[in-house]
Amino acid sequence: MDEALGKHWILLRGLARESAHWGDFVPLLQDAFPASRITLIDLPGTGCYYRKVSPCSIRAIVESVRGDALAKGLLEKPVSILGLSLGAMVAWEWLSRHPREIAGAVLMNTSFAGLSPFYRRLRRQSYCDFVKMALTSDIYRREVGIVRLVSNRKDRYEATIEEWSRIQKARPISTKNALRQIVAAATYKPSNSKLHQPVLLLNGQGDRLVSPSCTAAIQNKWDLECRSHLWAGHDLTLDDGEWVATQMQDWVSQKESNQKPSSINAQKRGQVKFNN
Repeated sequence: MDEALGKHWILLRGLARESAHWGDFVPLLQDAFPASRITLIDLPGTGCYYRKVSPCSIRAIVESVRGDALAKGLLEKPVSILGLSLGAMVAWEWLSRHPREIAGAVLMNTSFAGLSPFYRRLRRQSYCDFVKMALTSDIYRREVGIVRLVSNRKDRYEATIEEWSRIQKARPISTKNALRQIVAAATYKPSNSKLHQPVLLLNGQGDRLVSPSCTAAIQNKWDLECRSHLWAGHDLTLDDGEWVATQMQDWVSQKESNQKPSSINAQKRGQVKFNN
């Protein structure tokens, strides 16, 4: 096992989201990997790059993100990637195209064209919500819709909506860039080649945006390990960041010791099941 696994994490967010949306998860991840480096990179068109035009393909987004990482000297040693949704697609393509740069990856709630039909990659029940969000120019109302769609933590809705509205006002992603990211995600179809680096899949059984079956399709196609949260929604790190950090820590330890998954996490609040 490459000793670089888990030593330097690069975090990639999802559709129309930026690094600030990781929120309280970053310190949780740092606690789980106290000796590791954690770097947040914004996709083009979001965050510090919100004025840039987002490419319409995952491959082009990868080259933009990779160029950013190279310019910052982040790829002197292999890095590990944590990607959510669209960010997980970027991670997979990066792994495929530049394998020597990546030690391994954890991919959350993602989907690929060709493996899952469009009505599962974007669940039917979310169509009306998407139209409403696209038609409103009110930032607060739009963030209300997004939070309610991606999260199942109703007790955190108010605080999350306030914070995400503040982020959007400071660094607004344009409708044009959001649509270009949707096109990139909708058309992304990876090669059939099996990756040589270790990959862990995480998903939430309560995801109302992307069907959990999309993760299962990836798992079955490439015989990957998958761990499922029993109630979390699309934004796993928002709903239960501690669980995500714990799964990542356990997975890296498992790979380092070349042992089977421990049962300790399966016992914790009954929120995980292993599939491999």
